[in-house]
Amino acid sequence: MSRKVKACSACQRNGRLTCRRTRLGDPCLKTYPLESVDLLKRARVAFQAGRTVKENFRLAQLEAVVQMLEEHECDFVDALGRDLRKPRFETVVSELILVKNEAVYAINNLKKWMQPQKVERNLSTTLDDCLVISEPLGVVLIIGTWCSPVQMCLVPLVGAIAAGNCAIISPSECTVHTTELLHRLIPFYLDNECFHVILAGMSDLPEVIELKFDHVFFTGNKEDGSKIALAAARTLTPVTLILGGKNPCYVDQHCDISTTVQRIAWARFHNAGQSLVAPDYILCHTDVKARLVQALKCCLMEFYGSNPQESRSFGRIVNLEIFNRTRDILWRSGKVAVGGHVIEAEKYIAPTVLTDVAESDLVMQKEIFGPVLPILTVNNVDEAIGFINKQEKPLCVYAYSTNGKVISRLMSETCSGSFCSNDCILQSVMVALPFGGVGASGMGSFHGRYSFDTFSHKKSCLLRSARFECVTYLRYPPFEDRNLSLMTWASSLSQKSQGWCQIM
Repeated sequence: MSRKVKACSACQRNGRLTCRRTRLGDPCLKTYPLESVDLLKRARVAFQAGRTVKENFRLAQLEAVVQMLEEHECDFVDALGRDLRKPRFETVVSELILVKNEAVYAINNLKKWMQPQKVERNLSTTLDDCLVISEPLGVVLIIGTWCSPVQMCLVPLVGAIAAGNCAIISPSECTVHTTELLHRLIPFYLDNECFHVILAGMSDLPEVIELKFDHVFFTGNKEDGSKIALAAARTLTPVTLILGGKNPCYVDQHCDISTTVQRIAWARFHNAGQSLVAPDYILCHTDVKARLVQALKCCLMEFYGSNPQESRSFGRIVNLEIFNRTRDILWRSGKVAVGGHVIEAEKYIAPTVLTDVAESDLVMQKEIFGPVLPILTVNNVDEAIGFINKQEKPLCVYAYSTNGKVISRLMSETCSGSFCSNDCILQSVMVALPFGGVGASGMGSFHGRYSFDTFSHKKSCLLRSARFECVTYLRYPPFEDRNLSLMTWASSLSQKSQGWCQIM
């Protein structure tokens, strides 16, 4: 049974919550700059006091994240249902389970991650210790996205906690019910001085970032990511950017059409197409286009019925701004082969497949945050690779083929943040794989150990003794040719055996 949620004692003492409200259940109000300054100060004081350093503290916070998700599963289902009409199945599988997997993985591996890593020694450090120590960065800012409002706030948070940081979380203002829930639950389950939730719009975030954090983790579109990076650069704050873009999906003439369309349709239309990692467009071989379109029609009928508007498995667009933008893209691109129905009052756009799409169409120029799947044709794999490489580097590249050589070429001859063959999205949620962008699709990565590393400073440490001054004296002035000859000779010996040396 869920614990009764209440305001934390620190918030009660201050007479306000992080996001101010009049009573429990009211929408969160915007966090004012002075409140952000106060929260940052509290978090920094807690960090400097060493509150987050101990392994048992980190484990306790990670276990609390798991407990929060388990005890309030129904609350998260309800909040995401209100924000996105997200089906319970999708919420549990694509939001809650993913976060729990990350937290459990971190709990099971934290001791190993925290241990100093010994590195290779050279001739002059044979009797010394050469170590790399993972130090927490300090106070980090995590900015979530409305596409996956729980996952993209809490998965980075797991990494920040595991690495020993304090964190301030800024969920998306678009998903107000989920943001309110995170704000209400996090102070109750996590340490009140180390972890805080704020509500700030994109226009306010540059001002928040300029308060000076030790790292900023941002998920969202490229335009907003550029603003975040610019604001962070003013204070030399490092950033991780997970940015959307145009994720291509190549469908070869040699593939299992039935399996291919099911996996593509699931990836493109889950969460009503609102995803950074879904396939954005299909590049299909001309020989399979007709079969592919027909199979997509049948698949969508099987997934959502003859009227997807009535399906309990299909969501809605998050707000009217995104709805209008997606509808305009849909109406100004290609030819509707499947779907195309829109209802503004419900923010509903039917699962839609477009054919006869030109590279110059709006749907190929803009990011798609809706259930729209354009299909373009190519004559061979060379043409597909050439088309992909003309565009900016995407977050994901997908390829469907039973021909291993085709898969190998797509993987090695294109550049992207990630690659997956004969499926979609799964490479972006595996705890053992780093996930992040390259070029226009972002910088940095996260998941599992890679999240821990993202929120850590790798400090190089050399623990020397005071012995063997009979060797090290050679480096001291006055400089003599004899000493230089001895150092050069010793270095050449080491290069033959180890490949490198530094006689200092």
